[in-house]
Amino acid sequence: MKRLLVLGILVLLPAGFSATGAFNGQGAQDRFPVLEGPYLGQEPPGLKPELFAPGLVTTAMYCRDTAITPDGKEIYFCAAVGGYATIMVTREINGRWTRPEVAPQMENPDRMNWEPCISPDGKKLFFLSYLSDSGDGKTVGNQDIWVMDRTDRGWGKPYNLGPPVNTEEFEFFPSVTRDGTLYFSRAEKDSLISFIYRSRLKNGKYTEPEKLPARVNSGESQYNAFVSPDESYLIVPVSGRKDSYGGTDYYIVFRDAEDNWSEPVNMGDTVNTPEDDEYSPYVSPDGKYFFFMSSRTQPDEKKPAKLSYDFFRMLYNKPQNGNSDIYWMDASIIETLRPKKEIK
Repeated sequence: MKRLLVLGILVLLPAGFSATGAFNGQGAQDRFPVLEGPYLGQEPPGLKPELFAPGLVTTAMYCRDTAITPDGKEIYFCAAVGGYATIMVTREINGRWTRPEVAPQMENPDRMNWEPCISPDGKKLFFLSYLSDSGDGKTVGNQDIWVMDRTDRGWGKPYNLGPPVNTEEFEFFPSVTRDGTLYFSRAEKDSLISFIYRSRLKNGKYTEPEKLPARVNSGESQYNAFVSPDESYLIVPVSGRKDSYGGTDYYIVFRDAEDNWSEPVNMGDTVNTPEDDEYSPYVSPDGKYFFFMSSRTQPDEKKPAKLSYDFFRMLYNKPQNGNSDIYWMDASIIETLRPKKEIK
């Protein structure tokens, strides 16, 4: 399961990250710029993927996983460096966005907190959490789905979602519909292969999870699926399919009112590349933008006459350096992939 390998990568970050994405070498962050308007005041993307808030959210660090509150005023994302990984947040307060910081309850350096998901009503924040270092430097704790409830003072104390969702196997990447149905990934016993599961919320309790059919679980391994709030489609990163562009690709499957799923559709070479690290999809609460992570490098970077130390530092200190980055694009791509015929 490639996502487990990703968490084990040691991503090194130089000191002195500035708000512009440059590094000043002094170990102190420059003053954060004044950012006003939706999505940190960024220019909305079209049908071509663009880096999301480069130098602000998407940096030289390993960045992935996006979650946004229904009012659009809190944006959560994940960053990893040097063996540490956690959830970050930036907020719009009094019309201006704050500098990203570690999200509340996510400061413990001994835990990996990852893959945030905010319920469509904004009342719960689900996420992956596990003990990253047991103390002996060798073993790693079980991966489970955790949750925090929204209170008058912010997010409450995290708690393990418990059975039947969590088991002795690895459960991760929660995604939730408006009626509370939970989609998530689960690894097979003693295996690195994972599949997409679903658990309905009935009378405040989760039902026994069901493994979704072959049209959803269509490859050698699949994980980190995003479900639309109305449960009409699922974006699934899949590996091992013959129609893949290479490594793991984003596929979309559509669902009808009778719970039938369409054949999976590769989301195309605008989204997918031969790169392996493409497995964290998300659609904004307003339905306007498709966010995803990719480790694609800088295709238009001018090749120098000869290599130099300064050239390496320049590449290393900004996005598209080989670590994963967060991209966004117009979500209308989803409707172009919807089947024209009735799902059978």
